[in-house]
Amino acid sequence: MSFSDYIVSRSLPIWFFIYLIFLVLLGKSQKEVLQVKVGVVLDTNLTLADLSLRAINMSLSEFYNTHNRFKTRIVLDIRNSKGTVVGAAASALYLINKRKVVAIIGPGSSMQAPFLINLGNQSQVPIVSFSATSPLLDSLRSPYFIRATYDDSAQVHAISAIIESFRWREVVPIYVDNEFGEGILPYLVDAFQEINVRIRYRSAISFYSSDDQIRKELYRLMTMPTRVFIVHMLPDLGKRIFSIAREIGMINKGYAWIVTNGIIDQMSLPGGPSLEDMHGVVGVKTYFSRSKELANLEARWRKRFGGEELSHFGYWAYDAATALAMSVEQISNVNMSFNTTTNTSRGDNGTDLDDLNVALSGPKLLQVLSTVSFKGVAGRFLLKNRKLEPTTFKIINIEDSGERTVGFWKSKVGLVKRLGVDQIGTNISHGSRRLRPIIWPGDTTLVPKGWEIPTNGKKLRIAVPKKDGFTNFVEVTKDANTNALTITGFCIDVFDAVMRQLPYAVPYEYVPFETPDGRADGNYDNMVYKVFLGEFDGAVGDTTILANRSNYVDFALPFSETGVVFVVPVKDEREKGKWVFLKPLTKKLWCMTAALFIYIGLMVWTFEYIADQNFRTQRITEQISNVFYFSFSTLFFAHRKPSTSIYTRALIVIWCFVVLILTQSYTATLTSMLTVQELRPTVRHMDELRKSGAKIGYQEGSFTLEKLKQLGFKESRLKTYSSPEEMHEFFLKTSSNDGIDAAFDEVPYVNLFMTKYCKEYTIIEPRYKADGFGFAFPLGSPLVPDISREILNLTEGENMRAIENKWFPGEKYCLDRNTTDTPIQLDHHSFQALFMIVFGTSLVLLFIMLSCRRYLEGRGNMNGDPPNPPGDGPDDHLRLLLLMLASRIYQQRRGNIIGARPNPPGNGPDSQDNARANQNRDVTEGGQGANETGGAAEPADNDHCIVEVNEGVNVGDGHHEANRIGKVNLELQRQQSQACLVRRRSNKLFSEKNMPLGMAPPPARMHLA
Repeated sequence: MSFSDYIVSRSLPIWFFIYLIFLVLLGKSQKEVLQVKVGVVLDTNLTLADLSLRAINMSLSEFYNTHNRFKTRIVLDIRNSKGTVVGAAASALYLINKRKVVAIIGPGSSMQAPFLINLGNQSQVPIVSFSATSPLLDSLRSPYFIRATYDDSAQVHAISAIIESFRWREVVPIYVDNEFGEGILPYLVDAFQEINVRIRYRSAISFYSSDDQIRKELYRLMTMPTRVFIVHMLPDLGKRIFSIAREIGMINKGYAWIVTNGIIDQMSLPGGPSLEDMHGVVGVKTYFSRSKELANLEARWRKRFGGEELSHFGYWAYDAATALAMSVEQISNVNMSFNTTTNTSRGDNGTDLDDLNVALSGPKLLQVLSTVSFKGVAGRFLLKNRKLEPTTFKIINIEDSGERTVGFWKSKVGLVKRLGVDQIGTNISHGSRRLRPIIWPGDTTLVPKGWEIPTNGKKLRIAVPKKDGFTNFVEVTKDANTNALTITGFCIDVFDAVMRQLPYAVPYEYVPFETPDGRADGNYDNMVYKVFLGEFDGAVGDTTILANRSNYVDFALPFSETGVVFVVPVKDEREKGKWVFLKPLTKKLWCMTAALFIYIGLMVWTFEYIADQNFRTQRITEQISNVFYFSFSTLFFAHRKPSTSIYTRALIVIWCFVVLILTQSYTATLTSMLTVQELRPTVRHMDELRKSGAKIGYQEGSFTLEKLKQLGFKESRLKTYSSPEEMHEFFLKTSSNDGIDAAFDEVPYVNLFMTKYCKEYTIIEPRYKADGFGFAFPLGSPLVPDISREILNLTEGENMRAIENKWFPGEKYCLDRNTTDTPIQLDHHSFQALFMIVFGTSLVLLFIMLSCRRYLEGRGNMNGDPPNPPGDGPDDHLRLLLLMLASRIYQQRRGNIIGARPNPPGNGPDSQDNARANQNRDVTEGGQGANETGGAAEPADNDHCIVEVNEGVNVGDGHHEANRIGKVNLELQRQQSQACLVRRRSNKLFSEKNMPLGMAPPPARMHLA
């Protein structure tokens, strides 16, 4: 035995012992792994369920391979529901009671889900579904139902965005008649109401319907005008419907088919609808972002299962299994046992609802499932209200080669052509701008208008009324030789113009509403009722929109004026009395004018009396007569006597301006009263017609008959007419000769009547409301919205005016007439401002004159001079006013110059007072000397002339005064010299003969420096 053999032989027991220890540890670790039972309820006979089950197993296998240290392992217990509700319920009961599963994945359809959800709620076992999409399941309000998928209500906003983008206004939903189909319907209704889309009809087709029953239902849809269908069902039933629809011609031009993701998501599965049958269909498909996780899963799937494609339900099943595995791991320390309540007296069948076990781990597992979040293959797995919420759907178009993406729908954005760009989408943008080009049924890119009048290839039959009068609106003429009909008129031209503006062609023909012998076949109500019965496809003419008629037909918007009025004759009431010349002015204005004339006379007398001495010498009666004659002569601008006062002249200028305006206005108003016609209605209000029992005319066949009865007019006092000419003849006859006193008709007819007889009739109050003329169509007609829109476009443009001018030439309305009780007169408000100007100006002039007079009298009294007689000149006061202003300015400037210098000795305030006293004394003495010598002593040097003197006053020696007061600078001497010259000239103006009344000449003053 070699040494190596010896070592090996001795080490074998040691290695064996180590191996035993490893096995013990391994067994111990295996015992620490907690196996958690989770049930699966699916219809394993379906391909979709088989693929989903594979995805669940693959998810758990890959998850635990990645997380091999987790303490828990999910063990699936699979039960086959066999596609029935009972089978699903029995499987769930068995799993809960017998297998004691902590959660159930399933069921596979929305029909099987309600019973399972209730079981889960009672047993506290979470029901996790990846394929039950009906929104009705939310109404069960079970907290133990987890929807690991999108519910069908999430896609209704994408569908409504497509409908709105193509401006379709009516749709017909086609859905399977079970919980799956009905669940989406309330949400579709709400979404379409938001965009004002009408659901004309709801087509519910049973899953077990035969082909003949489906064909009959589709034929019924063909008889309706709606051509937009929304299909919501599972692929097996959808395949049959589209096959039959293609067979009977509903996958052709003019139709629009939109399918939900219930069909689109499973088209790639075996047994789905064929591409040929669904050519041109638009679908909403669930969208998954192309993430790295999704790409890796698809690669592993293809490697493991070959060419079979995993559906969107497989993606959700994969993520649901992952979420459940993560949640079970987090509750590994929670008691996962059940409260067993088995009743042995009922046997051991395990399906009795009274023996339902309750899972103790249910509340905790539900809490963890509701909050778990991770990045799954179908996107972020995050439950909101215990379900997944989508953000994006793909819009596809089915072609022969397969599906083609034409756009996307994103929440809060709307329709977009592609993701990542073009993110400013909108649900109201036109589809051609928000989506890529779509191939519609019939292999056309022309967008279906969404409706079709089911006429079997015939034209629309449009009824027109047969009328004998008012043919400007509608006229039906028949050629005697060829029997060819010619239908013309304002209403016909409007309808033709509207139909030409429609974005699609609508063939139609006019059919007169007449009897075989050519007479009118009843009134307008009868014609409207025929449209309701389906004998006509519409009615065009002067058909008034009324409430009772709208119960039978749909009216487009009115295209004419609205209202019903009374028409009465008019008479001329021009003023022809002998006192007509007083009418232009109101009494108050006459009185104010006369008072103002008297006031102006008094002001002229005041000014003249003060200013003119000769005027005061006249007798008082002569003064008054002259003044008032002068004042009233301004009416004719014939005042010739010159005024001596400038104040009088200023006042007369302003007064003449006022008189000019007043006389011109009076003349114009009087001329209007004597020449212009004053047309007054014979009756001013409808109440007078009713109280007097007047005869009223109305148009034959019009609704106005019933309106007159409602207003209280007796039918025996009503008379019909059929044309404007006949209406005029009845007015000429008057009621005493089988005529009428008034006519009651609609505004369009009255306007036509007034264009011919405008000067003879007028409209009186009140005006009753009516909705005007409108085109009538059957109830629910899809033509009405489009025609209403085009009517608005027509009335807002120039074409409507051209049509009106064609049929209603000349004046459309009469000129507005004055219908007041009294003629228009000029009142005091029109001249109030002028009168205030005259009054204010006169007071200002009087104030100025009295102020000047008082000033001069005060100066004379201060110097002790006797008052002088008034002057004869009219401008003395004005000159005095200017002189006062100049003197005041000079004194202020001189005071500023002296105040700026220091006072010389003896020049304080007291010294200045003494100087003024000496000055007055010297001037007085000098004046006496001057009188004796007969002149004033002039200074020898003009540069030193600083003394102001009056004529006839001698002035003392200026040098003597200068030596006494002090030396004066040269600048001040120049200013005083100039003042001397001004004073010398002004003294001539204030001589004894020129002084105004009561004013004395200014005293002589000597300003010494």
